[in-house]
Amino acid sequence: MKKKLSLTMAGSLCLILLLNIILSLYTTQASLRRESERKMLLAARQVAASIEQSQESAGMVERQIGELLHVAAKLAAKELDPDIQNITNEQLAKLSKQVGVTHIALLVRTGDDIIIAKSSEPAELGLSTKDWGYWYRAFKQLFEEERVTIPYGAAADHFWTGPFEYSNSKPNVIDKWGYYYDAKRNYIIDPYIRTDSLHQIGTHIPSPEEVLDKTKKINGEILEISCINPQTFAGVRMSGQGYVHDKTKLHNRPIRYGTYTYIDLENDKQAVEKAAQIGANVVYETRIDGKKLLKSFIPVNSASQASYIISIVMDYAQISKVLQKQLVSYISISAFLLILFVIVSYKQAGYFIRPIDAILGKVKNVAQGRFDTPLVINSKDELGLLAAKINTMTDNLSSYTDQLKQAVEENRSVKEHLESVIQQTADAIHTTDLEGNIIQVNQAFEKLYGWASHEVIGKRINLIPGHLEGEVQARLDALMQGEQLPAVETVRIKKDGTPVEVSISTSAVRDPEGKVVSFISISRDMTERNRMDELLRRSEKLTTVGQLAAGVAHEIRNPLTTLRGFLQLQEYNNRVDPKHNQIMLSELERINLIVSEFLILAKPQAVHFRNKNVRDILEDVLSLLSSQANLHGIEFVMASQTDETDVHCEENQLKQVFINLLKNAMEAMPEGGVIHIELFRPDPDHLGITITDEGVGIPEHQMEKVGEPFFTNKENGTGLGLMVSQRIVEGHKGSLQIESAVNKGTQVTLTLPAARPEHGEGPERNDPHSCPG
Repeated sequence: MKKKLSLTMAGSLCLILLLNIILSLYTTQASLRRESERKMLLAARQVAASIEQSQESAGMVERQIGELLHVAAKLAAKELDPDIQNITNEQLAKLSKQVGVTHIALLVRTGDDIIIAKSSEPAELGLSTKDWGYWYRAFKQLFEEERVTIPYGAAADHFWTGPFEYSNSKPNVIDKWGYYYDAKRNYIIDPYIRTDSLHQIGTHIPSPEEVLDKTKKINGEILEISCINPQTFAGVRMSGQGYVHDKTKLHNRPIRYGTYTYIDLENDKQAVEKAAQIGANVVYETRIDGKKLLKSFIPVNSASQASYIISIVMDYAQISKVLQKQLVSYISISAFLLILFVIVSYKQAGYFIRPIDAILGKVKNVAQGRFDTPLVINSKDELGLLAAKINTMTDNLSSYTDQLKQAVEENRSVKEHLESVIQQTADAIHTTDLEGNIIQVNQAFEKLYGWASHEVIGKRINLIPGHLEGEVQARLDALMQGEQLPAVETVRIKKDGTPVEVSISTSAVRDPEGKVVSFISISRDMTERNRMDELLRRSEKLTTVGQLAAGVAHEIRNPLTTLRGFLQLQEYNNRVDPKHNQIMLSELERINLIVSEFLILAKPQAVHFRNKNVRDILEDVLSLLSSQANLHGIEFVMASQTDETDVHCEENQLKQVFINLLKNAMEAMPEGGVIHIELFRPDPDHLGITITDEGVGIPEHQMEKVGEPFFTNKENGTGLGLMVSQRIVEGHKGSLQIESAVNKGTQVTLTLPAARPEHGEGPERNDPHSCPG
């Protein structure tokens, strides 16, 4: 105890010291990082200012060189023959030295292109300018004897000079070109000067690259500086060093100045986009080739060129070194304080635990059942109060022990009574654990399912038919979620394999913490009650069939009367009249139609439900009825608001429904018109179909009779078609609604359950709870 108390106190101090070290290091790191960010921001501003100054100086030099190129072009024009065929490349090389330029090239028009035909630089011969953008437009304006209107470079009469740009023949050098055309020759004179030869004319401008190198030398912690073009950075053709290809112009290069060797392209792209968007510094830490770095991206708005981003990469090692020194210092001080504290706390712990030893002795006596000896501690501090409370607790424990013994006896009696009630109840009861193993059954269970208790306790038996396992698992999942489920009528399997109809109620049994530990199921034999219900249903069905039979008899009486009259007439006249035969055949066909539709209602039919596309079924029906529709000037228009049009149905029955409804719509439009068919989703679980005609409509006083057998407005109708359709839709667990207005038309709306995966299509499910029901 003494050691534990001492170690606990030392541990607490150690935790406090550790938290102090972590907080100090975090604060120091944040301070060092802010200082590094400040240095990078200051360096970026210096670089931006130097580049801006360099660009202004370059602009002045560019204008001077442009004037020099203008003069050189005019001098060359005096020396060169007007016909390019009379000029040689050697002559141009010699002339370029005379007029004080690096090279001279001659450009001519060839069809839809302007090419370099002659040059003192062999690498330029044959170069096409058609893809040079505004340069090509400038050449065309010179050849048309127009003043060049390009906003870049500088223009004069018969002359235009482009800006500093990378050469197409030597992409690693920057040139300044001039173009002269006076309409006295068949070519443009192009003298140009390389920037690396500017010292020859006494001019030197510190380039941005020199500015970046000088800044890195001054700031030793800076590893790399890059001037990034946010418009083309991280483009699809960008290489690791930032160049798209050899002929990329300066204003399109992802890295305008500097280098890009510390590559973290994805993160750099995000940082560049963010810096350009918010217009502020963006900093993040990264690790490249095992080296921890700090990258900063500072947006710069330039007056002389497009805005760009300055990226500065700083070595994180300087921050890490400072943190390591501070960490060693903190650890040394903390170790000394910890050792000193352990020594002092160990001595103090011995003084504190003396009363605790006495308390432990008393607790030991209580644990052994001895409550008679009181605890004596004379101190008036918390330990003294604890001793008094322990004495009080001991007295109470003695009293509670006697009461507990009495409660145990009472609980045993109640348990025996409940077990007796469970065993005597007429409903079968069985309890299972979460793995499906049976824990307990009563006598009614043994009688209903045929299993003896010793055969099932601790085992998992199969009471559930295979096709119901998914349903049972869904109910168990709902019980696990805390739902209360009503009893359900279903089928279970006895020991001998025979099915039994039962009403089963399942509940979850939870422990004091609310966690489900088992399931209890109560089964009631429903065989006899279901047999009586079936007798009642058959009686009701016979009543309905009788009513339908009476209606059929009434409907076929008139055709039979007509047949009898014509047969008597023929017998009386002793001759067969073909006209009478035609009428009798028509009446026989009417009788056959009535009987056929009656059989559909009265006779159960074997159906096979499958997942089918309602759009396909409708298209088959429309194809069947199209000829009849064309004869009567009727057009079908089908539209769909959803792509999911599958339902679980019997295809032929559904076709019969659509045929009946569409024929009714066609017969309601003797003058022709349009029948609109639309598919839609009223909710995620159902599919809706509306059939709307432009017919005569149904009077309001007849709407209540629509769907009754033998009620019809048609001259040759039976009134059974709509009733058959309603029966089929109800058999599909759907609904059919009719809305109509006289002389405006009728709309029939079918609602069918949307299709779900058929049995065997989805993944197999291994039900771990096959017994609970």
